[in-house]
Amino acid sequence: MNEIRRNVPVDEQLAILKRGVVDLVSEDDLRRKLERSRETGQPLRVKLGADPTRPDLHLGHAVILRKMRQFQDLGHRVIMLIGDFTAMIGDPSGKSKTRPPLTLEETRANAHSYLEQCRLILRSEPEVLEVRYNSEWLEKLGYADIIQLASRYTVARILERDDFSKRLSAGTPISMHELLYPLTQGYDSVALNADVELGGTDQLFNNLVGRALQRDYGQEAQVVMTLPLLVGLDGTEKMSKSLGNYIGLTDEPHAMFAGLMKVPDPLLDNYLTLLTDLPRERITDLLAGHPVAAHRELAREVVAGFHPDADLEAAESRFKAVAKGGIPENIPTVQVPVSELGEDGTVSMARLVVLAGLEPSLGAARKLIGNRGLKLNGETYLEPQGRLSLEAGGTVIQKGKDRFARLVPGS
Repeated sequence: MNEIRRNVPVDEQLAILKRGVVDLVSEDDLRRKLERSRETGQPLRVKLGADPTRPDLHLGHAVILRKMRQFQDLGHRVIMLIGDFTAMIGDPSGKSKTRPPLTLEETRANAHSYLEQCRLILRSEPEVLEVRYNSEWLEKLGYADIIQLASRYTVARILERDDFSKRLSAGTPISMHELLYPLTQGYDSVALNADVELGGTDQLFNNLVGRALQRDYGQEAQVVMTLPLLVGLDGTEKMSKSLGNYIGLTDEPHAMFAGLMKVPDPLLDNYLTLLTDLPRERITDLLAGHPVAAHRELAREVVAGFHPDADLEAAESRFKAVAKGGIPENIPTVQVPVSELGEDGTVSMARLVVLAGLEPSLGAARKLIGNRGLKLNGETYLEPQGRLSLEAGGTVIQKGKDRFARLVPGS
């Protein structure tokens, strides 16, 4: 881990921190805060709020976590704010209908996994990382406190939010608790006395509410910085696990490498800018050359960042072998117990898929086979109810383009 660079000239800090940023409200405020930080030696307090509605993170989350890491590397203190309380409300940003709320226990369980994955990117030194939960202050607010908070913002301003105005026009219900969400998120900035708040572009309204509330509570207004939502591997929708167009932060090196080699060409500039530290000049050169070279450098840079000890040559060789329809050498071996075999010495193919960990259930395995999603020794397998005799040297099954298992008879 590289050393923290303190007292970096303000212009240099701005150049680093502005990279990839969409909204900056305002640059003058950020410059002034950075100048004061250099003079006093007091680091900025940089907030990122996250409602842990899902415990699994992907490269889309890495975009904003990398920006936090840049603040850390410059000696500033980032606050990883877990919205365990606000997750019970459900952030309506970008939603066309009310989202079912989570329980406090569900949000805290998700938060543990969330934080572990955040630490793949963030520094862990206590002087540059603070982890907080907004239930610390929101649970303590009484009814009178909520009324007072609500009195500081008008309904008209809340309804300026694009998703609220669209739902109102369409006659789609908006629950009262959703109208409170921007206020509770904004109050987090007051409670933490944040200097800067980071968020995706879909969070601009909420973050600006925090900026306004800080002024109303007599604090200096936070700087708001938003970053783009990373488009997924389908080239159209934002990266999302539910859409299957994602690369997970905890994916194995070969899987991450293969995914990055499949990034659509028009997104290469975006990925290289947001997910690597390559200089702009180098990115320009890569984009002017052959796309395969740009993909290769992107994949190597990103994989090395998450897996410093990874064998990048092996990951690349595996990708090339699979791209040509081959079977990689280094794949998991699964021993099939004799108890799984029938009297004729065969075993259900669906059962083998489950034993290999390629699907969670027999029903899912049969559906995979029926949808032509399984290969046996390189050939598409088409019998959902089929049975198989295992070869002594191993039988290879494959799901999709890059999930393999070698099945061998066990004892």
